[in-house]
Amino acid sequence: MRQTMRNLVFQNPGIRVSTNTTQSLNHAWERIRVPVVVPTLHLAMYICIAMSVMLFLERIYMAIVIAGVKCFGKKRYTKYKLESIKEDLEKNKNYPMVLVQIPMFNEKEVYKLSIGAVCGLSWPSDRLVVQVLDDSTNEVLRTLVDLECRKWMERGINVKYETRNNRNGYKAGALKEGLKKQYVDDCEFVVIFDADFQPEEDFLWRTIPYLLDNPELALVQARWKFVNADECLMTRLQEMSLDYHFSVEQEVGSSTCSFFGFNGTAGVWRIRAVNDAGGWKDRTTVEDMDLAVRASLKGWKFLFVGDLAVKNELPSTFKAYRFQQHRWSCGPANLFRKMIKEIILCERVSVWKKFHLIYGFFFVRKIIAHWVTFFFYCVVIPATILVPEVHLTKPLAIYLPATITILNAACTPRSFHLLVFWILFENVMSLHRSKAAIIGLLEASRVNEWVVTEKLGNTMKQKYSAKASKKPRSRIGERIHVLELLMGMYMLHCAIYNMLFGNDHFFIYLFLQAGAFFIVGIGYVGTFVPN
Repeated sequence: MRQTMRNLVFQNPGIRVSTNTTQSLNHAWERIRVPVVVPTLHLAMYICIAMSVMLFLERIYMAIVIAGVKCFGKKRYTKYKLESIKEDLEKNKNYPMVLVQIPMFNEKEVYKLSIGAVCGLSWPSDRLVVQVLDDSTNEVLRTLVDLECRKWMERGINVKYETRNNRNGYKAGALKEGLKKQYVDDCEFVVIFDADFQPEEDFLWRTIPYLLDNPELALVQARWKFVNADECLMTRLQEMSLDYHFSVEQEVGSSTCSFFGFNGTAGVWRIRAVNDAGGWKDRTTVEDMDLAVRASLKGWKFLFVGDLAVKNELPSTFKAYRFQQHRWSCGPANLFRKMIKEIILCERVSVWKKFHLIYGFFFVRKIIAHWVTFFFYCVVIPATILVPEVHLTKPLAIYLPATITILNAACTPRSFHLLVFWILFENVMSLHRSKAAIIGLLEASRVNEWVVTEKLGNTMKQKYSAKASKKPRSRIGERIHVLELLMGMYMLHCAIYNMLFGNDHFFIYLFLQAGAFFIVGIGYVGTFVPN
């Protein structure tokens, strides 16, 4: 069968190909393959293997910690006697003043949800200030948000509607300006919710007591719960990745070093710790992580409360998801570049914590993880098919990534049957993330690009059920992604070559991965696909 296909492809006289050109290309390939391509591919393979082993060991380490935490019931927040602290607080009526900030920018679909949820928080009204930080450029929308705030003010909630004439510093700038208001001077803690977050009414009762009982705590972080995880396949795959982040990465950081990256929302900060760390800075697109690292270097501790979840929304369109992933990949790499020297020279934290920050938190999780997925699994391993002199053993090519994948997916058992789709999608996205990480490390163009993630709120079901009077306009440039298409062609070439000349069935994976790159390359992914 294979011989027949070879004859059809290479020997069919009906296919008119210049023999001289083909021979010239083959001759040139043979001349550079052994002296140039083989040693280069060997070097790339060894580097990728080293990175893959680093990622594997990091995943195993975190799995061991999580296993120990769950088996022995040693989650850090269980050490605190939350109920007794709450009883004492209610008995003495000594409630701290709490500020809740809701930063937003043209959040037409979700502003009512977030403001309503925050104003419904269970806490003495005279000890709560709700600060709506609206940077919207749409004047009509500003009026609507203002009216919503006034509605809650009439119900006795202390709502402050704050606007700016510029977007300097984006979200970080808005939060920073909000903390400068005179009425904030009386506040001891600040809670931050992005515009699509909807906390339960007991959120403050399940977070503030931790900070009251331990003056060394700067931050209490809750996990996220996704209201639209079942919208489409893309949101289900996002849920798998984020569940691992919260269930493992955040829990391990909290349990071992009392440090993790602040998620920018659904967290409570001690205002004194924010000021001690230097306040909000807009030097990167991950202002939340920046503040967390600086506070940690000042000696402050963090607590992750894994059994407290706050509802929010995942990006439902691929365009929005790409912008979000660029910011989440580029920002940490750029922050790593800016802060590595400061971390090394810091004298207030232990060597172990420095190692955790530099190696585990930044280097392996924020850089190596992206590079291994793309360069090793999408570039180097397929290239070994075209260069038979380079051999890769099965444990490195199959078993290592399989273990890493299973450890990641185990946190979302309800989606385990989507494992193959998750692998293919994550491999495709690794191209985008690797490029963003390189941009961040080099401080190249788009390093400080900030695009607010589009939210759809309650309009999602309406858009599905209602007949659209107008079909959404699409631009070819917005839908076509050239790099993904080129990678799809590369994968397809490797798959065909392996099918014709290989002695294994690796071409099955390559065909699937090529298809995934092509699907993303033409923008055919996400809830809404422009016609």
